[in-house]
Amino acid sequence: MLHGMLGRMIGAARLSAKTFEEVEDDSGATIQALVVVMLVSLFSGIGSYLSGYVSLFDAVIFGVDRGVFSWAVWALVTLIVGTVILKGPDTDADWGELARVTGFAQTPGLLNIFSFIYAAELYIWLGALLWQFAAMTVGVRQALDYTSTWRAFFVVLISSIFVLLVVTPVIWGW
Repeated sequence: MLHGMLGRMIGAARLSAKTFEEVEDDSGATIQALVVVMLVSLFSGIGSYLSGYVSLFDAVIFGVDRGVFSWAVWALVTLIVGTVILKGPDTDADWGELARVTGFAQTPGLLNIFSFIYAAELYIWLGALLWQFAAMTVGVRQALDYTSTWRAFFVVLISSIFVLLVVTPVIWGW
Protein backbone atom coordinates (compact mmCIF):
# COMPACT_ATOMS: atom_id res chain seq x y z
CA MET A 1 0.00 0.00 0.00
CA LEU A 2 2.74 2.46 0.96
CA HIS A 3 4.71 1.95 -2.23
CA GLY A 4 1.58 2.50 -4.32
CA MET A 5 0.60 5.58 -2.33
CA LEU A 6 4.11 7.00 -2.45
CA GLY A 7 4.26 6.45 -6.21
CA ARG A 8 0.94 8.21 -6.58
CA MET A 9 2.12 11.10 -4.43
CA ILE A 10 5.19 11.48 -6.64
CA GLY A 11 3.00 11.30 -9.74
CA ALA A 12 0.66 13.95 -8.33
CA ALA A 13 3.62 16.18 -7.48
CA ARG A 14 4.86 15.73 -11.06
CA LEU A 15 1.40 16.84 -12.26
CA SER A 16 0.91 13.52 -14.04
CA ALA A 17 -2.52 13.32 -15.65
CA LYS A 18 -2.10 9.54 -15.76
CA THR A 19 -1.63 9.41 -11.98
CA PHE A 20 -4.70 11.54 -11.36
CA GLU A 21 -6.73 9.37 -13.75
CA GLU A 22 -5.56 6.27 -11.86
CA VAL A 23 -6.46 7.79 -8.49
CA GLU A 24 -9.84 8.93 -9.79
CA ASP A 25 -10.70 5.43 -10.97
CA ASP A 26 -9.54 3.61 -7.81
CA SER A 27 -12.25 3.88 -5.15
CA GLY A 28 -9.84 2.17 -2.75
CA ALA A 29 -7.53 5.19 -2.98
CA THR A 30 -9.85 7.38 -0.89
CA ILE A 31 -8.11 6.21 2.29
CA GLN A 32 -4.75 6.92 0.67
CA ALA A 33 -5.93 10.45 -0.21
CA LEU A 34 -7.03 10.92 3.40
CA VAL A 35 -3.58 9.82 4.59
CA VAL A 36 -1.94 12.29 2.20
CA VAL A 37 -4.11 15.11 3.56
CA MET A 38 -3.30 14.10 7.13
CA LEU A 39 0.44 13.97 6.37
CA VAL A 40 0.39 17.36 4.67
CA SER A 41 -1.57 18.83 7.59
CA LEU A 42 0.86 17.28 10.06
CA PHE A 43 3.95 18.50 8.17
CA SER A 44 2.45 21.99 7.85
CA GLY A 45 1.61 22.00 11.54
CA ILE A 46 5.11 20.93 12.50
CA GLY A 47 6.53 23.72 10.33
CA SER A 48 4.24 26.21 12.10
CA TYR A 49 5.21 24.82 15.49
CA LEU A 50 8.93 25.09 14.69
CA SER A 51 8.31 28.68 13.56
CA GLY A 52 6.76 29.42 16.94
CA TYR A 53 3.30 30.22 15.56
CA VAL A 54 1.32 27.48 17.29
CA SER A 55 1.65 25.02 20.13
CA LEU A 56 2.58 21.45 19.35
CA PHE A 57 -0.93 20.33 20.33
CA ASP A 58 -2.55 22.83 17.96
CA ALA A 59 -0.13 21.91 15.20
CA VAL A 60 -0.77 18.20 15.44
CA ILE A 61 -4.34 17.71 16.62
CA PHE A 62 -6.18 20.80 15.41
CA GLY A 63 -4.05 21.11 12.29
CA VAL A 64 -4.90 17.61 11.11
CA ASP A 65 -8.58 17.95 12.05
CA ARG A 66 -8.87 21.25 10.21
CA GLY A 67 -6.95 19.91 7.23
CA VAL A 68 -9.21 16.87 6.86
CA PHE A 69 -12.38 18.92 7.31
CA SER A 70 -11.22 21.53 4.77
CA TRP A 71 -10.31 18.81 2.27
CA ALA A 72 -13.70 17.11 2.56
CA VAL A 73 -15.58 20.40 2.11
CA TRP A 74 -13.22 21.53 -0.66
CA ALA A 75 -13.88 18.31 -2.58
CA LEU A 76 -17.63 18.88 -2.20
CA VAL A 77 -17.45 22.52 -3.31
CA THR A 78 -15.24 21.52 -6.25
CA LEU A 79 -17.77 18.86 -7.20
CA ILE A 80 -20.63 21.36 -7.15
CA VAL A 81 -18.73 24.04 -9.06
CA GLY A 82 -17.39 21.53 -11.58
CA THR A 83 -20.57 19.54 -12.22
CA VAL A 84 -23.17 22.30 -11.93
CA ILE A 85 -21.70 25.76 -12.54
CA LEU A 86 -18.94 24.92 -15.05
CA LYS A 87 -20.15 21.53 -16.25
CA GLY A 88 -18.61 20.34 -19.49
CA PRO A 89 -20.33 18.17 -22.09
CA ASP A 90 -18.69 14.96 -20.76
CA THR A 91 -18.59 15.88 -17.08
CA ASP A 92 -19.44 12.99 -14.81
CA ALA A 93 -18.01 12.74 -11.30
CA ASP A 94 -18.84 12.02 -7.70
CA TRP A 95 -17.49 13.24 -4.37
CA GLY A 96 -15.13 10.27 -4.01
CA GLU A 97 -13.40 11.00 -7.31
CA LEU A 98 -12.91 14.65 -6.39
CA ALA A 99 -11.81 13.73 -2.87
CA ARG A 100 -9.15 11.39 -4.21
CA VAL A 101 -7.68 13.77 -6.77
CA THR A 102 -7.80 16.82 -4.48
CA GLY A 103 -6.29 14.77 -1.65
CA PHE A 104 -3.32 13.64 -3.72
CA ALA A 105 -3.00 17.16 -5.16
CA GLN A 106 -2.09 18.35 -1.66
CA THR A 107 1.23 16.45 -1.82
CA PRO A 108 3.41 19.55 -2.49
CA GLY A 109 2.20 20.90 0.86
CA LEU A 110 4.65 18.49 2.52
CA LEU A 111 7.25 21.19 1.84
CA ASN A 112 5.60 23.33 4.52
CA ILE A 113 7.53 21.40 7.15
CA PHE A 114 10.44 23.64 6.09
CA SER A 115 8.47 26.83 6.68
CA PHE A 116 10.37 27.35 9.92
CA ILE A 117 13.41 28.44 7.90
CA TYR A 118 13.61 32.15 8.54
CA ALA A 119 13.63 34.35 5.41
CA ALA A 120 12.43 31.44 3.25
CA GLU A 121 9.13 30.87 5.04
CA LEU A 122 6.99 32.93 2.67
CA TYR A 123 8.65 31.48 -0.43
CA ILE A 124 8.22 27.91 0.78
CA TRP A 125 4.58 28.46 1.68
CA LEU A 126 3.78 30.31 -1.55
CA GLY A 127 5.67 27.81 -3.70
CA ALA A 128 3.86 24.87 -2.10
CA LEU A 129 0.51 26.65 -2.46
CA LEU A 130 1.01 27.39 -6.17
CA TRP A 131 2.23 23.85 -6.77
CA GLN A 132 -0.84 22.47 -4.98
CA PHE A 133 -3.06 24.73 -7.10
CA ALA A 134 -1.45 23.41 -10.27
CA ALA A 135 -1.85 19.82 -9.07
CA MET A 136 -5.49 20.49 -8.18
CA THR A 137 -6.06 21.88 -11.67
CA VAL A 138 -4.67 18.77 -13.33
CA GLY A 139 -6.56 16.49 -10.96
CA VAL A 140 -9.85 18.33 -11.42
CA ARG A 141 -9.41 18.29 -15.19
CA GLN A 142 -9.07 14.52 -15.09
CA ALA A 143 -11.81 13.87 -12.53
CA LEU A 144 -14.35 16.06 -14.30
CA ASP A 145 -13.41 14.74 -17.74
CA TYR A 146 -12.65 18.21 -19.06
CA THR A 147 -10.79 18.78 -22.28
CA SER A 148 -9.92 22.31 -21.17
CA THR A 149 -7.32 22.99 -18.52
CA TRP A 150 -8.69 26.52 -18.26
CA ARG A 151 -12.13 25.23 -17.25
CA ALA A 152 -10.45 23.15 -14.53
CA PHE A 153 -8.37 26.18 -13.47
CA PHE A 154 -11.52 28.24 -12.96
CA VAL A 155 -13.23 25.44 -11.01
CA VAL A 156 -10.23 25.30 -8.68
CA LEU A 157 -10.09 29.10 -8.43
CA ILE A 158 -13.79 29.47 -7.59
CA SER A 159 -13.64 26.59 -5.12
CA SER A 160 -10.52 28.02 -3.50
CA ILE A 161 -12.08 31.44 -3.07
CA PHE A 162 -15.17 29.88 -1.49
CA VAL A 163 -13.10 27.75 0.89
CA LEU A 164 -10.87 30.70 1.78
CA LEU A 165 -13.74 33.12 2.43
CA VAL A 166 -16.32 30.78 3.99
CA VAL A 167 -14.78 27.54 5.30
CA THR A 168 -11.44 28.80 6.63
CA PRO A 169 -12.94 31.47 8.95
CA VAL A 170 -15.38 28.89 10.33
CA ILE A 171 -12.77 26.25 11.18
CA TRP A 172 -10.28 28.76 12.56
CA GLY A 173 -12.94 30.65 14.53
CA TRP A 174 -12.35 34.01 12.87
